[in-house]
Amino acid sequence: MGARAGVWNGGMNDADAAQRAFRDLLRSRPVWDTELPSFDPATAPPAPLPLFHAWFAEAVAAGQPEPHAMTLATVDAADRPDVRTLLLHDADGRGWHFATHSTSAKGHQLAARPHAALGFYWPVQGRQVRVRGPVTTGTRAESSADLHARSTGALAAALTGAQSGLLESTAELHRAADAAWERAAAEPDAEAPTWTRYVVEPAEVEFFQGDARRRHLRLRYRATGPGTWTRELLWP
Repeated sequence: MGARAGVWNGGMNDADAAQRAFRDLLRSRPVWDTELPSFDPATAPPAPLPLFHAWFAEAVAAGQPEPHAMTLATVDAADRPDVRTLLLHDADGRGWHFATHSTSAKGHQLAARPHAALGFYWPVQGRQVRVRGPVTTGTRAESSADLHARSTGALAAALTGAQSGLLESTAELHRAADAAWERAAAEPDAEAPTWTRYVVEPAEVEFFQGDARRRHLRLRYRATGPGTWTRELLWP
């Protein structure tokens, strides 16, 4: 007798088969299928920023796609964590910089709870960097300069709709995006009043170097005062 629709003779239905296929695919993925660089924490600088600059440059040199992409974690009004991927705009003595609309979901969350965590993952070299700390906003002039230092497409994106707001249809998005592109091209100095520069002032910065034998190295910097840091090794 043939199997019922959606059920195999072996007792596995389509959903079970799909789940098994997914798990097999997931578990078969290689991790760091490349030669990884060495890292000696004893040679690390006394502050995290120079090491971040060096690792970023090495990620670029190694061909890491979009090394400036990072995850940003915030907390909403109900104390639920939220996370998304966006681009780093700078890393200097003030902290790690990014920008978004103050009226977006993350903008509202940061206004209510001005703390955040950042995560960088550079698999080409088996490296991660994590940053945590309070968040401050830049001045209106800094936010405007940030907006206009970027491409026409980035300006158009900032001028398109209400970020995180409800969208009625993709047709509405296309109309708004086309209009924003036209405006950005015609008015390169156009302002987006809610566009805001944010800075994560680091309280902790962790550098993770992966190892093929799972002897991962984790070096954490903890701020102990203005411009002073304690370095600590962590178990992987």
